[in-house]
Amino acid sequence: MRIRSLGVIDDAVVELSPGFTAVTGETGAGKTMVVTSLGLLLGGRADPALVRIGAKSAVVEGRIRVGPQTPAAVRAEEAGAELDEGALLISRTLSAEGRSRAHVGGRSAPVGLLAELADDLVAVHGQTDQQGLLRPARQRQALDRYAGDTVAVPLAKYTAAHRRLRAVATELDELTTRARERSQEADLLRFGLDEIAAAEPQPGEDAELAAEAERLGHAEALASAATLAHAALAGNPEDPEGVDATTLVAGAHRALEAVRSHDRELAGLAERIGEIGILMADVAGELAGYADGLDADPLRLAAVEERRAALNHLTRKYGQDIAAVLAWAEESAARLSELDGDDDRIGELTAERDALRTELGELAQTLTDARTASAKRFADAVTAELAELAMPHARVTVEIRQTEVAEDADGIEVGGRTVAYGPAGADEVELLLAPHPGAPPRPIAKGASGGELSRVMLAVEVVFAGSDPVPTYLFDEVDAGVGGKAAVEVGRRLARLAKSAQVVVVTHLPQVAAFADRQLLVAKTNDGSVTRSGVTVLEGEERVRELSRMLAGQEDSETARAHAEELLETARTGN
Repeated sequence: MRIRSLGVIDDAVVELSPGFTAVTGETGAGKTMVVTSLGLLLGGRADPALVRIGAKSAVVEGRIRVGPQTPAAVRAEEAGAELDEGALLISRTLSAEGRSRAHVGGRSAPVGLLAELADDLVAVHGQTDQQGLLRPARQRQALDRYAGDTVAVPLAKYTAAHRRLRAVATELDELTTRARERSQEADLLRFGLDEIAAAEPQPGEDAELAAEAERLGHAEALASAATLAHAALAGNPEDPEGVDATTLVAGAHRALEAVRSHDRELAGLAERIGEIGILMADVAGELAGYADGLDADPLRLAAVEERRAALNHLTRKYGQDIAAVLAWAEESAARLSELDGDDDRIGELTAERDALRTELGELAQTLTDARTASAKRFADAVTAELAELAMPHARVTVEIRQTEVAEDADGIEVGGRTVAYGPAGADEVELLLAPHPGAPPRPIAKGASGGELSRVMLAVEVVFAGSDPVPTYLFDEVDAGVGGKAAVEVGRRLARLAKSAQVVVVTHLPQVAAFADRQLLVAKTNDGSVTRSGVTVLEGEERVRELSRMLAGQEDSETARAHAEELLETARTGN
């Protein structure tokens, strides 16, 4: 792994051993940056504050060996990456402005792909994970993770059923709590629909009635105008001497007809005047019929105005015209049908909710049984690890319990009891520690000293490491608070784990570092940076000097040197 311009590291190369690699160095020398760099390669959060002051960007590049057809290799190739002689090249660039880029196998890739690959490549265990494991919720997750498919399969079914129950409960709650509002809305809709149904409005009726009312209201004026127009066109019988337009046009037509044979243009005009005469006769006839048929009926006018008033009452309340009123009625009928169906919907949802609670109770019991069976194996495995970590008499147990609630409360029935439940079941899981015979089991957060807690957590992490199908494990100072013989046992246990997987440990304990197959020293230069030569592989005398420094703070102390050599010998022969 090459690191450039990240934190205190200017430019450094970190070469990890296939077995057990220990990363050591003075406090503040940059050991944490090694862990941070690996985190960036694994898709971790990119904080621009990590970019070295004065640099435009930080770059981390890694070469990770992957087996053919492994999940990581398959996923990388699906993303277009190319393997380089069985290795996957990954890089992450972080700019000082906060932008982040990733490349996998020579191809640009989303950062999310790095996180996907990380699940199959590296398991990181650090002090943050230790503190998280003190919380019961994380302890339940830890047990579930250890149990594997025996819990994962029923848990997936339970989670889906729980999600559906939450949705059903939300909809049911909305329907029941808004029952009064829905009832009021339904009454208003029903009243409006009854009003419209009683009036029986027809499409376009309002416009037709308005036209009829206008005609009836001016019947006398319309009749008088039609009579006068008819007289002007066809003559007045009471005035035989009067001249009308039809007679005049007929005279003009006769005059032209007499000479039309002598001029084609004049013949055309004669035809047009003839057409005018015919049209005037038709209009005169229609005017006569209109005047005779026009009836100034006050009763009909009153009926029309009454009907218009009824329609106007509807348009004031439900739409700007009868077309809008009819559209409102159609929409409201559909909404009323929906509201009237809510009671049926409430019944359906109530039945589904009860069925889901019963199903959840059965699945929760399955989860409890699976967790209980796995808890015994998990506790025994952690206890066995503690024996390897100089706590031979300590015993870890896993307590699985449920919290009972009142029958009328929101609970599910598990084992004949109504208990509280959540997205992961009804179980509360807690790790208990009895550090020595006769001591009552207590929660690990309360029942262990600092050093004991570190060893318990390390034991848990090692148990996880044994169940995780990944080739590399990174432990970031999980040995804090441990010393003496216990520290030797921690180193021995990690070395044993490294026989089946790659193990990288950032540590300040010489007893742990002595067991490493390769020890890397992170050291600053005089200007406070870590350069390429600042991360070195320690061998022979250099390793003895570093272990002496870790033991006594003095590289040249004869006593410390002797102790360091003894540690190395113990590690060499103790595996």
